[in-house]
Amino acid sequence: MTQLSEIETTFVGLSAPGQSRAGAGGWPCQGVYHRPRGTRPKVAVIATHYNVDFSQHYIADHLAARGFGFLGWNTRFRNDPLHFLLDRALVDIGVGVRWLREQMGVESVIILGNSGGCSLMAAYQSHATTPNVVALPGMRPAPGLDDLVPGDAFIALAAHQGRPDVLTSQLDPAVIDENDPTLTDPELDLWNPERERPFTAEFLTRYRAAQRDRNARITDWAKSELRRLAAAGQRDRVFTVPRTWADPRFVDPTIDANDRKPNWCYHGEPKQSNGSTWGLVTSCTLRTWLSMWSQETSQCNAGPHLANISVPSFVVNGAADTGVFPSDAKALLDGLASADKAGVELPGDHYFDRPTDTRPQVADVIAEWIGQRFQL
Repeated sequence: MTQLSEIETTFVGLSAPGQSRAGAGGWPCQGVYHRPRGTRPKVAVIATHYNVDFSQHYIADHLAARGFGFLGWNTRFRNDPLHFLLDRALVDIGVGVRWLREQMGVESVIILGNSGGCSLMAAYQSHATTPNVVALPGMRPAPGLDDLVPGDAFIALAAHQGRPDVLTSQLDPAVIDENDPTLTDPELDLWNPERERPFTAEFLTRYRAAQRDRNARITDWAKSELRRLAAAGQRDRVFTVPRTWADPRFVDPTIDANDRKPNWCYHGEPKQSNGSTWGLVTSCTLRTWLSMWSQETSQCNAGPHLANISVPSFVVNGAADTGVFPSDAKALLDGLASADKAGVELPGDHYFDRPTDTRPQVADVIAEWIGQRFQL
């Protein structure tokens, strides 16, 4: 195995169909290619997220040390979830896949969907196999959308089921007024001191239904507001989504039980986080809500796309993850259409660095799985 100090990294900046280099010099598509120094790996992994910068992904050097190429890839929406549109992001991922094959001589490309990026990468592989992603009403499809090259395998790593589902599972249904987060319904307050713990099945059923209702209300408003703006000659607007850290699983560790830290979420203590200005959404445009977050209109849920994925597939989950739960891993594995699929749970939190660093173990497991199917 190559030492981590012997990993060569190369910055990659590329334009995309219909999206050229910015005037200030930035490329719409950019990332970092990791590989053992002086080599040209035949097998490479590509990982991308909706908005998180994956260019220096935590597993990149570990997989490169085991003989693989790893392209930590970013779309034009890196650090810009406010304007995300799925069809354009898929085109940008396709730019990275083509670069691996055509410029680096990679023979087998492994599509890796980590965390929220799983449903994005599933959508890429799905559309590249069987075109199904469409532009929002009133918008033209992104140039190059139907010219995507599929990957040869698919890996889900500590992965959510999709943006609309994970957001809805965390939406606080007690919100009465989207413009005033202090107005709430105590009957749906997750932290009501009179609430029975563990939560009753009746409360959870009512709570989950109310979360779906809130998502639907925002969607109805977004569509109506777009029509109103269009009538006034305007295209879009920004709005906020308060209180998005209210998944009962954060508070009650008996639900979807694993080894996670109780009363905790990715942003810290859930009640405090729920009242903060940091969340999955915080702010977005009307079109981005419909493209990414709406349960009715978004194509960013993994489920429908997994049904189009028939290449060898692997689901890796963290036993102490505070936001990806055993039911998520099971749903991903069950949803994949591949006849060659497997799943494994490994020690560690969402990033496999607590309570101890298990990233080398994760890389070993992934490398072994890939090595059994593709010649290095």
